[in-house]
Amino acid sequence: MYYIGYDIGSSSVKAALVEAETGKKVIVLNEPQNEMEILSIHPDWAEQDPEIWWQHICTATKRAIREANIDASKIQGIGISYQMHGLVIVDAAGNALRNSIIWCDSRAVEIGNKAFAEIGEQKCMEHLLNSPGNFTASKLKWVKENEPEVYKKISKYMLPGDYIALKLTGEVTTTKNGLSEGMLWDYKENKVADWLLDYYGIDQSLTPKIVENFTNQGVVTEKASVESGLPAGIPIVYRAGDQPNNALSLNVLNPGEVAATGGTSGVFYAVSEMSSGKSTRVNNFVHVNYELETPRVGKLLNINGAGIQYRWLRNNMGNESYEAMNEKASNIEVGSEGVVVIPFGNGAERMFNNKNIGTHFLNLNLNIHNSAHLFRASLEGIAFSFVYGMECLKDDNATVNVIRAGNDNLFRSEIFSNTVATLIGHEIEIYNTTGAVGAARAVGLKDGDYSKFGANVSDNDHVMTFLPLHNATPYETAYKKWKQELELILTTK
Repeated sequence: MYYIGYDIGSSSVKAALVEAETGKKVIVLNEPQNEMEILSIHPDWAEQDPEIWWQHICTATKRAIREANIDASKIQGIGISYQMHGLVIVDAAGNALRNSIIWCDSRAVEIGNKAFAEIGEQKCMEHLLNSPGNFTASKLKWVKENEPEVYKKISKYMLPGDYIALKLTGEVTTTKNGLSEGMLWDYKENKVADWLLDYYGIDQSLTPKIVENFTNQGVVTEKASVESGLPAGIPIVYRAGDQPNNALSLNVLNPGEVAATGGTSGVFYAVSEMSSGKSTRVNNFVHVNYELETPRVGKLLNINGAGIQYRWLRNNMGNESYEAMNEKASNIEVGSEGVVVIPFGNGAERMFNNKNIGTHFLNLNLNIHNSAHLFRASLEGIAFSFVYGMECLKDDNATVNVIRAGNDNLFRSEIFSNTVATLIGHEIEIYNTTGAVGAARAVGLKDGDYSKFGANVSDNDHVMTFLPLHNATPYETAYKKWKQELELILTTK
């Protein structure tokens, strides 16, 4: 018997099959083979057609079943992970009314800032544990203000994962996880933050029905079965945003455990007991194992400009492989002989209070520096941004006992991982798992056996551990210089 998991990213849709009993990976693949297009018709806008996600789900599912050579009837359940904070709006027939306004879209920043100022910091931080910010609720308000004819047709708003659940089951539902990601969950009252909807002038009836995690959230319809290749009647059991799901995938479930991601964007996600938010630079979300008796909250520190910085260099400097770039960078000393890269060229950064400071290449000497220096300085700059982010997390009372990361993208680079581990002063455990695998394994958590789940991760996935290097001085010197350059930029923005 098998479980299937999906991870709906902004670059691709990943699908994974795992053995139901052991959690062992059977197959992991992604669609499309290249990256999905992100539409940006105005600066700082980012949209995707949600129907494209569904098409890739169907293609990936059929491929996984075929290439794994399994009997589809033995798939018993579905888990869904998805890009957080996006807005999908549908009409009464369940059709998307416009492109999804996705996570890295910055158009609603000022709407959220105004709400925070007018509603008041105390109420927002006590009830939402966050500022309304540039999240789903504020994006919905933007639609109401700027596309009133579209707004009039809305039957329900939802998160990207809710839309895929709708396509699979025909039912419009959401979760506490999703509502918290959109700044629509009131932790203090343990219900939808209807007062924020009222402030924005949004009809409360647009909120979907709430379903609990690790329970039957709806079953695959005959229509969805034909389109996707999944058996009709199997349930969706689990649904979560990509960062809470990444934490689950890495067995990060308890206070003091931290998940790290180094993809297009970078993330530290620290599990904590619930308390009022302290810093607007850190976001707090309902974690996947949130219960009233044990309210686990994920403190998320997001870095928009992370792996996209290194990818930009690759695409614009001969399209070398990442391995070749890392090899060249390894021949340059710590500190990159003075070159500094400030890697924040992917929209407004929450940890800078939604400032968009851009990417900066500093201190280049055309007589001595070459592409290898840029590669090293870029990896260091991204690593330094993670270290800076960890400082923000600790300022928000996050406890750090262990850091776990997936064996992908940036964490494959020894330069990056050694720099982060050394400056943070913690080991970084690397696991060969993905969000799609975690979402598939989560289907088996109907019985709440987290210990068995954790054993599956440890037994199947541990790759290596990066230890802090003994001689931290050159790293500390380079970080101090990078931070000085960053703070100089921040004072002019």
